[in-house]
Amino acid sequence: MAGFQTQATYNPAPAVEGDFASTNPRATVLAGPGGLVAGSSFIVGRAIWLSSTYVDDDGAPAVANAFGSGAIAGIAHREQQGLIQQYLQEFTMQVPAGFPVTVFASGDFWVKNNGSTQALPGMKAYANFADGKFTAAATGSASTASGSASSVAASTFSVTGSIADNVLTVTAVGSGTVVAGGTISGTGIATGTKIVSQLSGTTGGIGTYAVSIPEQTVASTTVSGTYGTLTVGGTVAGVFGVGQSISGSGVVAGTTITALGTGTGGAGSYIVDNNTVVASTAITAATNVETKFVVRSSALPGELMKISSWLQG
Repeated sequence: MAGFQTQATYNPAPAVEGDFASTNPRATVLAGPGGLVAGSSFIVGRAIWLSSTYVDDDGAPAVANAFGSGAIAGIAHREQQGLIQQYLQEFTMQVPAGFPVTVFASGDFWVKNNGSTQALPGMKAYANFADGKFTAAATGSASTASGSASSVAASTFSVTGSIADNVLTVTAVGSGTVVAGGTISGTGIATGTKIVSQLSGTTGGIGTYAVSIPEQTVASTTVSGTYGTLTVGGTVAGVFGVGQSISGSGVVAGTTITALGTGTGGAGSYIVDNNTVVASTAITAATNVETKFVVRSSALPGELMKISSWLQG
């Protein structure tokens, strides 16, 4: 048993990841009937994003995960809700998929400093898009990955399908592969609708997919999709991944990596949600996002730190 206790300390730890750091006011993410529920990776003490893989009865995103893109929804507070599911597993901070959960948008919390440098009071808390882990740095100091000779090519797909609420059912594939982040169009489809994730079926083909705009009723029709294929090349630094926003000469602001292609963090291809063509250039991806939470205690790498959403002064 690798995690069996081998030492004891005079004083108890100040907290556990995800604990409240005070009795100050706190606020939860507003959810409708049926939300929120844990997704495939809801981990206590981590930053949380919401997904439209499933929507609540109000048509709002209802799936919560410790990965995502853009601004975080909040933090997973520790409520003794983790559940051991693996044989001989000694502990876990993960909540099983489908369990009801609460996400806190504001308040004071204890989280782990997962960075390589000391966290100091006044720094901002940053959340990693891949796993929701927190680090601390000065305002405007997001971590990045880069490829010195990278490009974006326009890509498309065409399928036959229908939409009920936020679920696209694909019954035939005309060309290409359906991918997360692809913007779809067709008779009756709401403008700006995107593929969120695949729910069932053959990968990228016949099956069901969650889409970003709910409450749609679309009869069977030709569904056209557009997206971009980012090819990372040249000198590669850092790790590219899903959820990261990219920037560079000719890159449309807000373009986000939505799926892996042949790349798994380094050189290779990645799916992005914009099909604007970008010739070979240096492209940078933000690997984490600055949150509204401010560090309120000193913490060496691996130690717990207090973070707060409340302004001082």
